[in-house]
Amino acid sequence: MEHGGNRGLRADARRNRVKLLTAAAEVFAEQGHDATLDEVCRRAGVGPGTLYRHFPTRQDLLEALLREQVDVITARAAELLSERDVGAALVEWLSSVAEHAARFRGVASVLMVSGLKRTEKLFSSCHNDMFAAGAALVERAKEADALRPDVAVDEVFKLVNAIAWASEQTGGSTAERGRLVSLVLDGLRPRDDRPRRRQRAVSGTSTSSTIEST
Repeated sequence: MEHGGNRGLRADARRNRVKLLTAAAEVFAEQGHDATLDEVCRRAGVGPGTLYRHFPTRQDLLEALLREQVDVITARAAELLSERDVGAALVEWLSSVAEHAARFRGVASVLMVSGLKRTEKLFSSCHNDMFAAGAALVERAKEADALRPDVAVDEVFKLVNAIAWASEQTGGSTAERGRLVSLVLDGLRPRDDRPRRRQRAVSGTSTSSTIEST
């Protein structure tokens, strides 16, 4: 996708910027916020001069990386709004949110301590965009009876962030985070669906018992 930082750049400069952000996402996800910029350059296949032309400071690179990641996630949310399986779409998107939080929490923490006004604006913008994207999916899930009507968007985000934090502490995998998100959302489905499922289970057991006794 075409990000704001790419507009106005020559084609080769755009390619280098994309390479740097892609490499930075990989390196910081693997090694944390202490990863070296030399490693980012090596993965991107460019020299330090190219890196500093696009991102004069480490702060610039981290801010661009965070913005780029949020743009990808929110763009995916817009795509998922047209999916027929509303519940599956919500699980997929929230799993990507949990993955993002687990991978880049350290990067976000480093940016937060800078105290720069521009960073505060960046966080506010990212938060608003993520919240709006999540709200659209959550409301659609409610309309389709895939989510309880009393569930608030901020509650869903708190649960997903808790999953991300717990997984991060224990070195959990992407698959584990996805499963936990699925389990949590299953618990947030409309309550009137559960008695029916339990009744079917009881009925099945009774039938089996009757067959066995005859």
